[in-house]
Amino acid sequence: MKVVLDTNILISALIKAGKPRELLLKIVEERVQVVLSRGILEEFIEVVEDPRIRRYVGDDDVIAFLRVIGSVAKIVGVKSKFKVIEEDPNDDIILRTAHDGKADCLVSGDKHLLSLGEFRGMEIVTADEMLKMLVRKG
Repeated sequence: MKVVLDTNILISALIKAGKPRELLLKIVEERVQVVLSRGILEEFIEVVEDPRIRRYVGDDDVIAFLRVIGSVAKIVGVKSKFKVIEEDPNDDIILRTAHDGKADCLVSGDKHLLSLGEFRGMEIVTADEMLKMLVRKG
C-alpha cells in the first residue's frame, strides 16, 4: 500500500499526540510506503520554521521526525500540472504527488481535499479513517 500524508498530517504528528501521530507509528510498524515529493517536503520545512510550531519542537525533534519518515518514504518527481482545488491551489501539490506516485490513499485533515472523497481512483481519508483501515488490514 502506498500512502501520501498531507503536510497538515505530518505537522500534527510532529507536534502532538493524537490520531496523526498514532497513524504515523502504525505506518512505520507496518512498513507502509509513504509517498512524498519535493513540494510536500518544502511546505513541511516552511511550516516547521513558523514560530507557532517552534514553540512545540526543536531542531532535534524535526531531525528525528524526518529520519522516521525517511525510513518508510519514497520521494517521487511530480510532473502533473493539473489544477483541481480552486479555493486553495497549494493543495494541488498534494494531489499531484499522490497521482504521480500512484498512491492508494491520500491522508489529510484539509476540508478541500477531504470533500473530494476520492481522486482518480484514490481514496482521500482522515487520519482516523486510515488508522482504522490499517488496523483492519493488520
